[in-house]
Amino acid sequence: MAVTAAQINELRKSTGAGMLDCKKALEETGGDFEKAVDFLRTKGLAAAAKKAGRAATEGMVAAFISDDLKTGVLLEVNSETDFVAKNDTFQAFVANIGQHILANSPADVEAMLQQPFCGDASKTVESYLKESISIIGENLQIRRFAKLAVEGDGCVGSYIHAGGKIGVLVQIASPAVTDANKDLLKAFTRDIAMHAAAAAPRYVNQDQVDSDVLEREKDIYRAKAKESGKPDAIIEKIIEGQVKKFYAEICLVEQQFVKDTDKSIQQVAKDCGNAVSGNVTITGFERYVLGEGLQKKESDFAAEVAAAAGL
Repeated sequence: MAVTAAQINELRKSTGAGMLDCKKALEETGGDFEKAVDFLRTKGLAAAAKKAGRAATEGMVAAFISDDLKTGVLLEVNSETDFVAKNDTFQAFVANIGQHILANSPADVEAMLQQPFCGDASKTVESYLKESISIIGENLQIRRFAKLAVEGDGCVGSYIHAGGKIGVLVQIASPAVTDANKDLLKAFTRDIAMHAAAAAPRYVNQDQVDSDVLEREKDIYRAKAKESGKPDAIIEKIIEGQVKKFYAEICLVEQQFVKDTDKSIQQVAKDCGNAVSGNVTITGFERYVLGEGLQKKESDFAAEVAAAAGL
């Protein structure tokens, strides 16, 4: 079947493979995107089956933590230009929205827009947004937010990279936060959030990995082993080793700690537990990359895409 320039460009951005390779993969798989990704990975032309997304808009990712460390919010607000994203008025707007979410726990962005704004109950969050757009002079979008709240003992921490380009929120179970251990727990959650910003884990641990995701990986490893001529007797052993490597790449607790690669995150958590005299377990995280999944015009690639597609 004929494939379009848009299909080729989407596959290129998701896999990092070349234009012609992407075109061939789509043709070989009848235009099925996921099968085309697997085709490229089997051929060793794509490193991972995830859609990284290109930063499509400006703005910032920000985090907000309650005073008792029990609740945290991760928020992305978009603007049209990087210049505005660095503006004090824009940053104050983001901070006000973050504090509103922290205090009011809206279900989603749409629900939040209808809530009375916590900074001025005479207006809704939506009217505050429109007012800010008028003042700043650019279109603003409250794109998404995530909220983590600890039930029982534990706390939430965060890390923001490069002034808001990447943000991570981390939740842990731990001994009750006290004056004696508060600084240790805050430092630990920040370190884990910083690690997640750099290492981009997809899951906390193996238990969270969907079985269909794992089986898909095994199918790819099996196909690559067969294509390279490996005998059937050792293919399953190869797959077992690849699965372990896969877990170490995508599961937070099994990754090597970026600040000390001699330790896994699990070991770092154990060390923190020893320091605070109790078990410390990472129970959840959220990671945002500014503009991830959005698209903006990519005129620089238009001619190359069209040529590869034969258009």
